[in-house]
Amino acid sequence: MKKQGFNPYLPSWEYIPDGEPYVFGDRVYVYGSHDRFNGHAYCLNDYVCWSAPVDNLGDWRYEGVIYKKTDDPLNPDGSMCLYAPDVTVGPDGRYYLYYVLDKVSVVSVAVCDTPAGKYEFYGYVHYPDGTRLGEREGDEPQFDPGVLTEGDITYLYTGFCPIGDKSRSGAMATVLGPDMLTIREETVFVAPSEPYSKGSGYEGHEFFEAPSIRKKGDTYYFIYSSVVMHELCYATSKYPTKGFVYRGVIVSNNDLHIDSYKPAEKPMYYGGNNHGSIIEINGKWYIFYHRHTNGTNFSRQGCIEEIKILDDGRIPQVEMTSCGPNGGPLIGRGEYPAYLACNLFCKDESIYTDCTGAWMDSQFPKITQDGRDGDEELGYIANMKATATAGFKYFDCKGIKKVKIKVRGYCRGDFEVKTSWNGPALGKITVEFSNIWKEYSEDIDIPDGIQALYFTYTGSGSASLASFTLE
Repeated sequence: MKKQGFNPYLPSWEYIPDGEPYVFGDRVYVYGSHDRFNGHAYCLNDYVCWSAPVDNLGDWRYEGVIYKKTDDPLNPDGSMCLYAPDVTVGPDGRYYLYYVLDKVSVVSVAVCDTPAGKYEFYGYVHYPDGTRLGEREGDEPQFDPGVLTEGDITYLYTGFCPIGDKSRSGAMATVLGPDMLTIREETVFVAPSEPYSKGSGYEGHEFFEAPSIRKKGDTYYFIYSSVVMHELCYATSKYPTKGFVYRGVIVSNNDLHIDSYKPAEKPMYYGGNNHGSIIEINGKWYIFYHRHTNGTNFSRQGCIEEIKILDDGRIPQVEMTSCGPNGGPLIGRGEYPAYLACNLFCKDESIYTDCTGAWMDSQFPKITQDGRDGDEELGYIANMKATATAGFKYFDCKGIKKVKIKVRGYCRGDFEVKTSWNGPALGKITVEFSNIWKEYSEDIDIPDGIQALYFTYTGSGSASLASFTLE
């Protein structure tokens, strides 16, 4: 039986943010940075790659480590992290990996003969005189490279522009020659930073980081993270290095701006920085993005949603879901792990995940896991105090008469089961103190049809939710 596709699309113990997806042959390959579970900073691990068949985004395969942080000559002791990378196929048919280390301002390049083999350091992007991009007087710092190759030319997009920083002008585009390293055309700016956005059309959604580039027909799509961080925006142009016009938001990792099922400015998850891109897979278009887990910024996981590109080039914003890679709702029967929650919130709202985690631990629920980084421990939701709600979307339900949940923790109260975040409870499941996972069930009728499911804890103490079962 074909595997269902879930969000996050990789195993719950894998933390790959900043996803750049590509179709090579009959498989989708995703390249990203590599967070550590319970890490103290971003991108602490080496680059790895995962791939899936183009006709089954639920069947991901681990391709292994493709590049180590110590492979860069500037980083022999591994003291610098590998930040978000991108990959392109050069005119020679080889695969080129572009990245920036976390404490330098130059763009490094590695190369490989296959999409997910062992990449080897190749060189640094530089001017014809050998000066490295980012080190010439007047250069702005390089960050988050995104690349697109057409013929023997590669377009390199970079930049990081915090609010108020007048030394950063915006997203940069630099044209490289066929050796994939030498600059052929001087850097230009294609999207403004916040201090330089007046009258640009980008106001409120100015460029922050995470530039990515794709092309559909004769239109270039520039995808980026805006200054509010939680959203991936896009701009379009008929030219790769000029004329980009702001078009809108594709996805927000707290579902801000979405008003189809809640007020537009109500956050439905704990958001933070975002990074990803769009890709056509087997005739459908998708947005790859990431969410935050463990109550911090430093354990991020990749998610996928199907998008529509309209005839006029617009991409309507899509909801975060639990079923984005599935091509439709999940089967409305059986057991599902709680880490698939696409909505997670309580009565006290927060748009952002806390950086340190201490604030989150005291107040808000979080998706986490047991064990250490790399341990294949199934994720779950922890710290569900009174009013904490976990939402899952969507399920094709038929004839569901019973709901079971697996819970542990120092808690005593009820889990209300609902089909909308603020709707009436269809039933309640009573839970009690337990140091081990314990299953509780109740006869609850779920209406037939495509449904969202919400579980709201009402009671004392703090509950952890491992899974729910529909029967």
